[in-house]
Amino acid sequence: MSRKHPVIAVTGSSGAGTTTVKRAFENIFRRENIQAGVLEGDSLHSLNRVEFRAASAEAAKAGNNSFSHFGPEANHFNKIEETFRTYGETGTCQRRYYVHSDAEAVHHNKHFGMTDLIPGVFTPWESIEEGTDLLFYEGLHGLVSDGNVDASRYVDLGVGVVPIVNLEWIQKIHRDAAERGYSAEATVDTILRRMPDYIKYITPQFSKTHINFQRVATVDTSNPFIARDIPTPDESFVVIRFRDPKGVDFAHFRNMIHDSFMSRANTLVVPGGKMSLAMEVILGPIMHKMIEDRKKA
Repeated sequence: MSRKHPVIAVTGSSGAGTTTVKRAFENIFRRENIQAGVLEGDSLHSLNRVEFRAASAEAAKAGNNSFSHFGPEANHFNKIEETFRTYGETGTCQRRYYVHSDAEAVHHNKHFGMTDLIPGVFTPWESIEEGTDLLFYEGLHGLVSDGNVDASRYVDLGVGVVPIVNLEWIQKIHRDAAERGYSAEATVDTILRRMPDYIKYITPQFSKTHINFQRVATVDTSNPFIARDIPTPDESFVVIRFRDPKGVDFAHFRNMIHDSFMSRANTLVVPGGKMSLAMEVILGPIMHKMIEDRKKA
């Protein structure tokens, strides 16, 4: 961990809602005039799209039907840890991007002076911009551990985004259908294939985060595979768990976020429609203090 070069990691499964937290941080960075170096979790996969499909097919032939983007075979867990450690020590690090779309391909080809970057590949490595105040990671494995690798030891603020599992599956099924044209059956197959790695490499991270945001639906999600729509924010609550409640001003948070309440000594519950507000109210002061401590370091 580093006071001078802090590392923030937002971690959550595919379709969990990490983008909402990312936007909250972006708003805070803008208000606090914080220059953040951004590291995308997808960029630290070890296989591009074509390579992953080939490796997955080979694994299936060998009887392994659990090969997934969640496990060590498809990721550079050691590079995640190394990047966090290097940034914490020096304030700089190497990064690359995973090209998701044609629009991103155009942007990255222009940036790198290339013409052959297409969706599904990685860009070349480059140094992050100079003079950043902190490193911001958003992806699957911000606090991952595996053997001698433990990225969480270099994270100054870890934030987990983890809807209850049925809601997470509903969100993924609908997102994959809308954005990628996948059938519900294809997404369910992906969920089943990922489950062993989800349990081994994703779930344990939420015991290491400093703060967790968990959305809980207040409508029936007992069979997520036939749900016609995603429960709306107003049809849910957000359970916010603080790993260490010492010094947390819960009275202030309850004052700022109407209709919130405490369910445990370290847990605040807020209406789902106020999730973004809650994130900014809670994370804003943490960011302010982090930058003030950085100036003193």
